[in-house]
Amino acid sequence: MRYRLLDRVKEQVKALLLGFYDVIPEVLLELTSLRSLLAASSQALLSLFDFQELELLLCGLPEIDIQDWKRHTEYTGDYERKGASHKVVKWFWEVVVDDFDEEHKARLLQFVTGTSGALAVPAQGFRALQGNDNNIRRFTINSIPETVSVFPKAHTCFNRIDLPLYDSKKKLRKFLTMAIQMEATGFDID
Repeated sequence: MRYRLLDRVKEQVKALLLGFYDVIPEVLLELTSLRSLLAASSQALLSLFDFQELELLLCGLPEIDIQDWKRHTEYTGDYERKGASHKVVKWFWEVVVDDFDEEHKARLLQFVTGTSGALAVPAQGFRALQGNDNNIRRFTINSIPETVSVFPKAHTCFNRIDLPLYDSKKKLRKFLTMAIQMEATGFDID
């Protein structure tokens, strides 16, 4: 097993990493302005970032067309009947549009779909968003009772967020922000 997973491709991985570590310090220093870390090794610089932050650094923040995102979102559970007119769904979109900067929007997309940057949204827009099985899986907002969880939960294989039936926009903003920040820091909410 070790041979199949590691030893068989050892030289290829080594060459890939050498090239990666040749480029990554320059990219990180340009993007993060951490000039004082110049003396640090490439590996030490790289360890400052989790996989999601690294993806955002390498791919950049995506240009997210919010209107396209809203237009191609499906609603399930208690949100299905009223769709975008449901008060919690309205609050969700208000928070995304009015309160989230581009980085938070990208992190939300990353939280729900498992990817961000140029890879997050296909060239055809959100109507062509794919799940992990490469089938079209639209961004979906599903309702769950707040008694089940106060935090939104993501199902990245299905591009679905389980959004609790909050009783205030303030509460939605607080827990949605916490969820995407905890995901970014590697802490889990379960």
